[in-house]
Amino acid sequence: MEYLPVEVVGNILSRLGAARDVVIASATCRKWQEAWRNHLHSLTFNSNDWPLYHEFSTTRLEILITQTIFQTKGLQYLSIIMDDVDEFSAAPVIAWLMYTRETLRQLHYNVRTTPSINILEKCGRQKLEVLSLAHNTITGVEPSYQKFPCLSSLSLSYVSISALDLSLLLTACPRIEILTLVSLDIVMSDPQATMDLSSHSLKDIYVEAISLDKFILEADSLEKLHLKDCTLEDFELVGKGTLRFLKIDDVSVIHLDIGESAENLEIVDVSNFTIMWAKFHHMISRSSKLRKLRLWGVVFDDEDEFVDIETISSCFPLLSHLSLSYDLRETALQYGLQGSFFLENVSVLELGWTVITDLFSMWVSGLLERCPHLRKLIIHGVVSETKTHEECHMLANFTSSIVRLMRKYLHVEVQFEYE
Repeated sequence: MEYLPVEVVGNILSRLGAARDVVIASATCRKWQEAWRNHLHSLTFNSNDWPLYHEFSTTRLEILITQTIFQTKGLQYLSIIMDDVDEFSAAPVIAWLMYTRETLRQLHYNVRTTPSINILEKCGRQKLEVLSLAHNTITGVEPSYQKFPCLSSLSLSYVSISALDLSLLLTACPRIEILTLVSLDIVMSDPQATMDLSSHSLKDIYVEAISLDKFILEADSLEKLHLKDCTLEDFELVGKGTLRFLKIDDVSVIHLDIGESAENLEIVDVSNFTIMWAKFHHMISRSSKLRKLRLWGVVFDDEDEFVDIETISSCFPLLSHLSLSYDLRETALQYGLQGSFFLENVSVLELGWTVITDLFSMWVSGLLERCPHLRKLIIHGVVSETKTHEECHMLANFTSSIVRLMRKYLHVEVQFEYE
């Protein structure tokens, strides 16, 4: 170790991450202390890393963090996450940011301060590439001044911000590719909760636990869209057909429109969602490149609706992974498997149920016949902790029917997953 260049030692210390581990390791010898001071690139203060963080007073924590940061030069990654700690004073936090901002590439900041400070003002016009903020307030965004010319990833969690300021902030990030919005407290200037975001560079957006009347997203380069636990009356995506991944998880939305963006979709993953199948299918029907389709726990708006497997077969010829789980009715079996179609490229088939019935066994059998090149079958089920005699009997019958069925498909790997 004594022959390692001091720069290499600095890289080793940077990989430790946690500030306490870095301080302990740097005490090894003078060379390691020099590496800490001059060649440390990464430093993390996380209240979950060390139990004593919760026993220190706020003042002592501020002093400890200040002393540690001020003994370094050229920090590129700084993470300060103090979830269960009382509010810090604004003065030391400003000092940390001002001291590191010229070299910082990534900042993960979850610190409540009194009074609140303007993070954008302290970090704008610098080399920052990744910014993650939590439990803060953002007001008065000025794109002409608070520019982030290098920022490629922005994450806002439990942040209070107006719809206008969020739109302006996105404008101030001309190279942003990844945007994460979680549980925002969105301040609205008018009675109608409307948010309009626009970015030419955005490729990946994740939105969770947000309620809006109308959400319009203009993103010409968007490849991945993930909505989770949201309540939206109207969601509209305006793009140029670059979308490849669409995931909707436990979302309530009256009107969903992705426009021309469906043509290059490769993965569609929908779960815990009420859909009008005809309308939803029409929206993605031009996705001829679709390789994975997952409809899990979906509820049909019309009880007579069903997933038409023949239509899936004709619209998505490249489909290789199909996952289906919904309230199975006799209509789905009678009409969903009509025709002489085959899912030629499906190699993985996932099927699920909430209540075991003979109908489900027949459905599994019918789908297996339609997948001549199937390699793996995964069956998901829900089994209650206190099973009645009838439930045990039905599960036993179902297991026996699957065993008999799979004797015809010895080349298919079968996997059971019960909850």
